[in-house]
Amino acid sequence: MPGGLVKAKKYDWKDSNLALFGSDTEKQVKKASAETEPAWRGAGQKVGLQIWRIVKFKVQSWPKEDYGKFFSGDSYIILNTYKEQDSEELLYDVHFWIGQYSTQDEYGTAAYKTVELDTLLDDKPIQHREVMSHESNLFKSYFATLSLMEGGAESGFRHVKPTEYEPRLFHFHGTKKSVQMREVPLSRKSLDSTDVFILDLGLELYQWNGATCNKDEKFKAVQYLQQVKSERGGKPTVESLDERDIPSSHKFYEKLPDQEVEKEEEDDTDFQPSIFRVSDETGSMEMTLVSEGKLGRSYLESKDVFLVDSGKELYVWVGNGASPDEQKNGLTYAHSYLMKTKHPLIPVTVYKEGKESAEFNSLMK
Repeated sequence: MPGGLVKAKKYDWKDSNLALFGSDTEKQVKKASAETEPAWRGAGQKVGLQIWRIVKFKVQSWPKEDYGKFFSGDSYIILNTYKEQDSEELLYDVHFWIGQYSTQDEYGTAAYKTVELDTLLDDKPIQHREVMSHESNLFKSYFATLSLMEGGAESGFRHVKPTEYEPRLFHFHGTKKSVQMREVPLSRKSLDSTDVFILDLGLELYQWNGATCNKDEKFKAVQYLQQVKSERGGKPTVESLDERDIPSSHKFYEKLPDQEVEKEEEDDTDFQPSIFRVSDETGSMEMTLVSEGKLGRSYLESKDVFLVDSGKELYVWVGNGASPDEQKNGLTYAHSYLMKTKHPLIPVTVYKEGKESAEFNSLMK
C-alpha cells in the first residue's frame, strides 16, 4: 500500500447507480447550494482551463499550480473554454473526473454540478465523464503531465517536512503527447521495464529508467525531480539509475518490498459495438438494443436519445426532438448501463444532435 495511506473503499460500480436526479444526493446538493453557485462566477468567460474540486457537496476552485494533479480520493470538474479558428464564439467541454476512491456523494455531486454548469452556459458544453486511469484522449491532451496521486488533496505534500515523508513510488508512462504520472504500490512488482519510476524517500530521490523506456518518460521524470527538489529547498539528493546497469542489491531495490500488487482490469476483448435507444414513448423510460456488432448513423433518430458503445468509449447522442426527461436521463442511463458491462470505467461523452465531433462522425459512418 503506497505511502502508508489508509485507503477508502474503492468505488464499486456494480453496487452504485449514479441515478442522481431526484435522489437524496441531488436534494443535499440543492440544499447546500445558494441560488447562484459562487464557484461559477467567471466560469467560461474566456479561453482557457478551469478546475474545481468537490468538498462536502461544495464546489471549490483548484489551485492553478496543481492543474494536472488529481487525487484518487476526490472528484473534480474541469471546464475547457476555446474558440474555433476564424470564430469569436466561445465553445466548451466540461468533464467530471472521478477518483478511484472518491465517495458516491463526491462523484454524485460532481455529476450534478456538471449539469448545472452546462445549464449556466446555455447547454453549449459537451459533457464528459472521466474515471481515474481511464481518461479520454481529449482530457489527457489538456495536461503536459497527468499526475494521479494517492489519497485526497488534504494528504498532499506541500506542508510536510521531507524527513516526515512516507516512501512513495511514482510511475511515468506515455509519449510526448501526454505522459501520465501515477502513484503506484510500493513494491518491486510495480516496476515495468518499458517505463520510468521515481522512488521518493523524502531526502533521497531515485529515478529508475526501465530498459526499454522512452525519452519522453525520462524527460518528464527529470522535470518532476527538479520541481520536487526545488520545493524542498534543494536538500534532497537525486540519483538516476538504468535498469540494465544496477545490481539487485542496490538501495533502490532494498527500499521496495517484493509484495503482490492488485492487477488492473483486463480489456473486454469479446465485446461487440452496440447502440441502445433510450425512450419514454411508452410512458416509462426504457432502454432497448437497436444494433449489435455494427455502428451507423442510420440507427439514430432525432426523437430519442441513443447510447453508442464502441467498447473503448461510450457516447450519449441526444436527438433534437428528444423529450426533456430523455435528455436529462441520458448520462444516468449511460452510467447504469456501463455498470453491467465488463468495461464500466470507459470515458462517457454526451453529444447533442448536430454538435458531434469529427471522431464520432467517423465512427458512425
